Amino acid sequence: MPSISSHGTDTPAASPPAEPLAATPGSVPPMARNRPFGWLLVITGAIGWLASGALVLEKLAVLEDPNHVTACDVNPWISCGQVMQTWQSSAFGFPNMFIGIVAFAVIITVGMALLSGATFARWYWAGLQAGVTLGFAFVVWLWSQALYDIHILCPFCMIVWAAMIPLFVWVTIRNVVHGIIPVPSGAARVLGESGWIITALLYVAVIASIFFAFIQVFAGTSGF
Repeated sequence: MPSISSHGTDTPAASPPAEPLAATPGSVPPMARNRPFGWLLVITGAIGWLASGALVLEKLAVLEDPNHVTACDVNPWISCGQVMQTWQSSAFGFPNMFIGIVAFAVIITVGMALLSGATFARWYWAGLQAGVTLGFAFVVWLWSQALYDIHILCPFCMIVWAAMIPLFVWVTIRNVVHGIIPVPSGAARVLGESGWIITALLYVAVIASIFFAFIQVFAGTSGF
């Protein structure tokens, strides 16, 4: 006979807390699917790594010869060499570009693994999100220092900025639509459909900020 509770009815067992629902293939934007996303990681990672590598080579040349003229020393306002002389270029006590060499290598590795069919646990994606977010925040800080404190642009640094924007946007969107970052389904759908729009707006914001920060240079009336 089935067991009877004290109230005369069966008592259902308590269900464990539900995990966030996995995204169905149709609900995932193309760029957040493994293969396109893997290519995005490989391409942005390679761009960032090459720019960081170029900065490492230039930094070593400057250390060997303080009078070395770097490949991107164009004028007083566009100069990797002058930026390398500032404290912001070694924010943690060593040249920032060494962080890029390591971090972008990780991004390339994750992208190649996805292209080969690898899957990763939720904690791994959460860790990648944390790392990319910290990297993006660091790049935003470096952008603000270049425009409003140093008043000099480093072309190779700007290539790193350009790589970080789609990397951060799409890692975040990928983790939202796959339930790693819990948000309402409506918000996840809007983000998934707006990834490239967000990326384009961030590029426009960066270009506009550079224009207005250096407007005196463009007008030929710089007081820096």
